[in-house]
Amino acid sequence: MKVEPTQFRGLYFDGRDVLTKNLAPGESVYGERLVARGGTEYRHWDPTRSKLAAYYRCGGSAFPFEEKSHVLYLGAASGTTASHVSDLCPSGTVYCVEFSPKPFRKLMELCGRRKNMFPILADATKPESYAQMVGKVDIVYQDIAQRDQARILLRNTNAFLRDRGTAFLIVKARSVDVGSAPSEVYKGELETLRNGGLKLMEMVALDRFEKDHAAIVVRKP
Repeated sequence: MKVEPTQFRGLYFDGRDVLTKNLAPGESVYGERLVARGGTEYRHWDPTRSKLAAYYRCGGSAFPFEEKSHVLYLGAASGTTASHVSDLCPSGTVYCVEFSPKPFRKLMELCGRRKNMFPILADATKPESYAQMVGKVDIVYQDIAQRDQARILLRNTNAFLRDRGTAFLIVKARSVDVGSAPSEVYKGELETLRNGGLKLMEMVALDRFEKDHAAIVVRKP
């Protein structure tokens, strides 16, 4: 299949799947297919394994990742999505915060093979604990299964996000409130972000790939 660029820099489509240019040619991170076209190797980006890919496939239209973007990734786990962010920002930096030691071991191995990824074993609820390792960033991306998801994002955007920077909150409705309708949970999390001074860019439900999940994209004025 022919690989063609999408409307977003660094993001490609082959008629069926979304792809990124592989920053570490020859290496597959989570078993994704690699494909070579015109001397360039691309990685298929599985939307069932990555909420950011799901966001794009569900019609997301805010995609601020530039070649030199600095990104703070909260909840990086073993690095599946973070590795694609690394592809998107080859001359930037991806600070990968993960709290659980088991996936962090795999994350460290991955970061050792990717020059722009930096692993940080820390609790995202306490940004002061890694403030000396993270500078100002252009993008904050959060995918954490905790009850106070919006407040965690606010603590980190207040600490690290540049003015006019973008933040992504992947809301896991059942982690916030198992008894409420997901749509009401999304509204509540959005209200918390607005009260914290962030401006809504868009909210996209991810149910096509992830049931009871939504991506809220906000901007710092």
